[in-house]
Amino acid sequence: MATQRTSFSKMQRARDKQAKAAAKRDRRLERGTEPQEPEELPFVEGVADDTSTEELLALVEQAHQQFEAGVIDFDTFEEKKAGLLSRLTVD
Repeated sequence: MATQRTSFSKMQRARDKQAKAAAKRDRRLERGTEPQEPEELPFVEGVADDTSTEELLALVEQAHQQFEAGVIDFDTFEEKKAGLLSRLTVD
């Protein structure tokens, strides 16, 4: 018994799949070549840019205490915490 040749539709699906993969690869490469602008650090009131890690962690702890005491609401707490944690450097 002779083997069947691949059908035209099967070959067309394979070509379409390759074309889609090539387009995806091109989009990914274009996205990676754009220059990345450095993100600005979020502003946290009363915190300098050169604050040490220990001071930042103390400020995060202070924010936790203020939230638990009900001095600040959840949204303010999350904003303050995110701003402080974004300034931490990992060595």
